[in-house]
Amino acid sequence: MDRDRQPIRPFLKWAGGKRALIAQFAAYLPSGFKRYREPFVGSAALFFHLAPARATLSDNNERLIRTYRGLRDHPGEVLARLRSYPHDREFFLQMRTRDIDAQEDPDVAAWMIYLNKTGYNGLYRVNSKNRFNVPFGDYKKPNYRDEATLRRCAARLKGVKLEVVDFEKAAGWARRGDFVYFDPPYVPLSATSSFTSYTQHGFADDAQRRLRDAAVRLRRRGVHVCVSNSSAPRVYELYEGDDFDLVPIQARRSISTRSDRRGMVRELLIVGR
Repeated sequence: MDRDRQPIRPFLKWAGGKRALIAQFAAYLPSGFKRYREPFVGSAALFFHLAPARATLSDNNERLIRTYRGLRDHPGEVLARLRSYPHDREFFLQMRTRDIDAQEDPDVAAWMIYLNKTGYNGLYRVNSKNRFNVPFGDYKKPNYRDEATLRRCAARLKGVKLEVVDFEKAAGWARRGDFVYFDPPYVPLSATSSFTSYTQHGFADDAQRRLRDAAVRLRRRGVHVCVSNSSAPRVYELYEGDDFDLVPIQARRSISTRSDRRGMVRELLIVGR
């Protein structure tokens, strides 16, 4: 493989990130496709692993897409900002309250990377007013100035389309032979396990149904489709039928505040037939 196209590590941590699961995905991914499309970009672990020649990454989290744009277009400026940021609780709390949406893309990228690496458990979470509200992570040496990874990711993003758009609209642009990978907020396994607040709008059951319908439309017009979701009974209900195979995937739960509740959990990779 060309060194420039080898798998690389994502520069962000993300709730439900797929880097550790890609080996389990391998047998179910298409062997070839025209354009890669990922409408819930998150940490883009599968994108950074596959290194597709043509790709569109999108999300309705504008700050996240601006982070990717800032790093892609201005890696040196992002790194310069990160080098100037101290690792301490007071600065972290100041950054949490910063009016980041009024700033330039490199500022947004540095803000996101800093909070992502120094906040608790690498979470990105906002309240109903779209204010970042994850507590300080209290790490000894968070690596938010990882120049090698940031520069490699910036290079990988060159030529990639980055769009702030709803997943349904993003999926509508896919054409026969494309590969669309959906990694949405999951259907919760229990009433206390829901985590959907990486935008202020959440992701309720009606959105899950819209996602299922979009996946069906794509598959039926010749688009390669994979969807990640939980193994909740509702997911089986949504995707039962002739359009998809539901493949169990073993994932490590890592969001719980109690370490004794972190462990292996079954997820699903939903693969278009």
